[in-house]
Amino acid sequence: MSLQQANHQQHLYQAESHMGPTLQSVRDRFSQICKHHANRHVRVETMDGDVFEGMIVGCNKGILYIQMPMENTNGQRYLGRPPVYNAILPLVLYELLVITLLM
Repeated sequence: MSLQQANHQQHLYQAESHMGPTLQSVRDRFSQICKHHANRHVRVETMDGDVFEGMIVGCNKGILYIQMPMENTNGQRYLGRPPVYNAILPLVLYELLVITLLM
C-alpha cells in the first residue's frame, strides 16, 4: 500500500467536540467516588439490567474493578459468615447505571 493510499482513511465514528471534556469530567468524578469508597461492599446495576454485588478494589480510566464473593457448588453464596472474595470483575463506567453502597 502506498503512503498516498494510507492518508485516505474513512472515520467510522468521531465523537462530537464537546463530548471529550464532558466524558473526562464524568470519568474524573467517577474515579473520585470509587477511590473514596474503595474496599466497600456495593451493588452495581448496568444499563442492560445486570446486577453485581462485590467490593470495590480499584478504578482506572473509567473501569470499575469489583471483587466478587465466592459461591458454593450450588451457585449460592455462603450464608451465615462473612463472604470470601475471589474473582475480580472489570465494569466499564459507560455501561453502569447505579452503584449502591451496601452496609
